Amino acid sequence: MGPIIKNYEGIYNRYIKRIIGFLFAMILIVALLPIFIIISVTVVFSSGIPIFYRAERGGYQGKTFRIYKFRTMVKDADKIGGGTSALNDKRITKVGHFLRKTKLDEIPQLINILKGEMSFVGPRPELIKYTLKYTEEEKIILEVRPGITDYSSIKYINLDEIVGEKNADEVYENNILPFKNKLRLKYVENVSFRTDCKLLFITIANVIQKAVKYIG
Repeated sequence: MGPIIKNYEGIYNRYIKRIIGFLFAMILIVALLPIFIIISVTVVFSSGIPIFYRAERGGYQGKTFRIYKFRTMVKDADKIGGGTSALNDKRITKVGHFLRKTKLDEIPQLINILKGEMSFVGPRPELIKYTLKYTEEEKIILEVRPGITDYSSIKYINLDEIVGEKNADEVYENNILPFKNKLRLKYVENVSFRTDCKLLFITIANVIQKAVKYIG
């Protein structure tokens, strides 16, 4: 018998996910272009430039990359606060609050998918200061392209409400990050087309529910 091939070492994770992601990202970028333009203009008129928030994250096979999001905070927010957004964070703009609650701020990550830095489904990309501290077991998280959604992003869809208003970074590091990493590992160990479809469906349903609740 040959060596046992784990899910993250298989053809689906290494190649097929990349092909599917590229094709669907191309389609969605074209389809969502009007929304992309409207949000871009709104961000500029409400709080100026830059339009995008581009922060470094730990990526596939340990390579760092810059994640794209519509900017939802004031300029230079990283210099006046921590990496975790607190509940009622004063750095978040009015437009940014809407984009976050409806998850529209995530649309630019389609660019990351086109570039091969992310997938639709995969471990949510983490700050480099945290990925550098991964244990030997946790390092396999980086053997799967990070994604827009996974088990951890579904469970912690309302992260700001969980960390609260004070000491958000400390609460995140001590009380949430260890559990998020366990959920990231769960995804890596079960990565498959079926798992991706399931998580994508749950994510869409949760986002719609959250958006309707917020708008209503």
